[in-house]
Amino acid sequence: MADAAAVGEKPPVAAAVRPFPIKLLIIVSVVALAFGVGGAFVAVKLLGGASKGSESSEEHKAVAEAKAESKGEADGKHGQAASPGAIFDLDPFIVNLADTPEVRYLKLTLKLDADSEAVAAELSARIPQIRDAILVLLSSKDVNAVRTTQGKFQLRDEITQRVNGLLKKPGVRSAYFTEFVVQ
Repeated sequence: MADAAAVGEKPPVAAAVRPFPIKLLIIVSVVALAFGVGGAFVAVKLLGGASKGSESSEEHKAVAEAKAESKGEADGKHGQAASPGAIFDLDPFIVNLADTPEVRYLKLTLKLDADSEAVAAELSARIPQIRDAILVLLSSKDVNAVRTTQGKFQLRDEITQRVNGLLKKPGVRSAYFTEFVVQ
């Protein structure tokens, strides 16, 4: 009887659970990730890019107008590309930097970009004043101020301003470092 009862009763069967397909899970995850990255990219381009773009375009327009005005005053011609100016060479500068605990030296060779040959002639007439102004400026700097890229850009701007301050009419566009050694 036990055998008959056992045959008549069926053993309990576990509920058949279909496993979730791994391929489907991977595909859904990749699609969701793609939409997330794409949405973030679009949001940055539309929201972040618009404010930066408008600020930079306003700055660019202001710089372009200033250059056009200075070019118009110098040449009287509009719409032409800026012509290269005269490059004025200066002898190398070797100065002690303003570091107090240890002695540091700076060797600097630079060239000045003048607007015209007339400005270059005025620069050559004022070499002692120009060298003095640059030497005083360089010796006031410490090694931390001139080692960084931003420090070099600031030094370049300060040299240009000091040299233009010595001229009757500012005519130096920029200073270019051809040698820059800190020891």
